[in-house]
Amino acid sequence: MSCRQSVQIPIQPWFKDHRFNGQTVFPAVESMLLLAGVAKELRPDMQIRLMSRASFSKFLVIPEEATELSVLVENDIDAEENSLCLRLLSKIQLKKMSRIKEHAAICFPAHSQDIEAITPIRATGDDIGITTERIYQELVPFGPSYRSLTGTLQISERGASGTLQAPRLTPRHKMEKETGSPFPLDGAMHAACVLGQCLTGFVPFPVGFKERFIHKPTQAGEQYATTVIPRTVTQDELLFDLSIFDRAGSPCETVKELRMRDVSRGTIRPPEDLPRLTFSPQSPG
Repeated sequence: MSCRQSVQIPIQPWFKDHRFNGQTVFPAVESMLLLAGVAKELRPDMQIRLMSRASFSKFLVIPEEATELSVLVENDIDAEENSLCLRLLSKIQLKKMSRIKEHAAICFPAHSQDIEAITPIRATGDDIGITTERIYQELVPFGPSYRSLTGTLQISERGASGTLQAPRLTPRHKMEKETGSPFPLDGAMHAACVLGQCLTGFVPFPVGFKERFIHKPTQAGEQYATTVIPRTVTQDELLFDLSIFDRAGSPCETVKELRMRDVSRGTIRPPEDLPRLTFSPQSPG
């Protein structure tokens, strides 16, 4: 049986740097933190290092003058998989009725198991370098707080590799101790977005993933490396695997089957002079 609870989301100043079509939108990585926190409140003994069957179906728009958002979180138990599944909802009040809209959903399996990190890509002389200055001016036009890719992103038909910098912003979300800073994963998805633009004729946005495993939480202020591997490329959807590594090369996070689509319906297009790559399927690593 499903249960719903009201949740107030404090609007942090850096959210205004996360925009789409001129509107501030609640980041997918923040929705993961929020739902992980609710899951931990419902089941304090739950291991939340593994997240599965995630979807980010609709943007949650943040009004310009808002200081907090009132949302609903719905939870139920998937008995077949023994998972706690949560959905982030908003309630829209119309003249004669109200309507519920789903924005994100994640399941937390009762028994977590390790997921193997992908093999890091080592840059070669044949790779194409795209500076993060260009990325954040043209390809992923977010404000300073969400510019977590740094230096030059190296891309090729094999995938993408780059450097991530987690900013020090306060207050930190209480779940960062268990799930890590949200910014490295956000930056890794920016790398996937850039790679996707080079593989297709559209700008891909994350709409879900099969699994996310946190090997060890990332930390604010630290630098990381990421590798993104394309798994399938179609005219409608891209699938990527990605991992995030610390400076010693130990894995921090792995996402399997990150799904990305053209949510702009063709209104946002990659620059004409962006390098074009041909998809070459790789064996899972």
